[in-house]
Amino acid sequence: MGNEHKDKEQKEELKSENNPFAQNSDLQNEQDSNESASDDTECIDAISSLKEEIEKINNQYIRLAADFDNYRKRQAQERESLLKYGAEEALKKMIEALDNIDRAKASVENVEDVNTVKESYNLVFKQIYDVLSKMGLEVIDTAGKEFDPNFHEAVMQTPTSEYPENTIIAEMQKGYKLGDKVLRPSLVNVAVSE
Repeated sequence: MGNEHKDKEQKEELKSENNPFAQNSDLQNEQDSNESASDDTECIDAISSLKEEIEKINNQYIRLAADFDNYRKRQAQERESLLKYGAEEALKKMIEALDNIDRAKASVENVEDVNTVKESYNLVFKQIYDVLSKMGLEVIDTAGKEFDPNFHEAVMQTPTSEYPENTIIAEMQKGYKLGDKVLRPSLVNVAVSE
């Protein structure tokens, strides 16, 4: 039995001697093992680096989302405040006109002179109109103009040869606009051909 074991060892030695790659293979296995360990270390370092970068980007995202949410809330508050108090300046200016209307009303109660009433009325009307004009209110011009459905509403049509067709003959109610926006169209009588 001892001879068999010796024979086996000798065969293995012969195999390794005859095989030029046998020793290199052991060396290769050792190098592969070292490279595998260094690859593992590199992968762990790369994963760690990527995790840090993801964490950094996630924190930036969270801060950005919070900033945007705060901005949105601020805008909503400003919009609400503007709607609630936007007319404040206009009303402050109109209060002066209301005061004058009250004074005119009190002074007219015992006045028999019609001219005094007219003057008071004209003064208050001018003051109100001036305040509204400064805020951007404009009267829509109609006198002798051609009918424009964007600014005028025809409530009557009069067949006539005195005016060209589609010309405004008379204004029934004034129209107003604020900049380009029509607040109320002018009610007009429009000429049509006979």
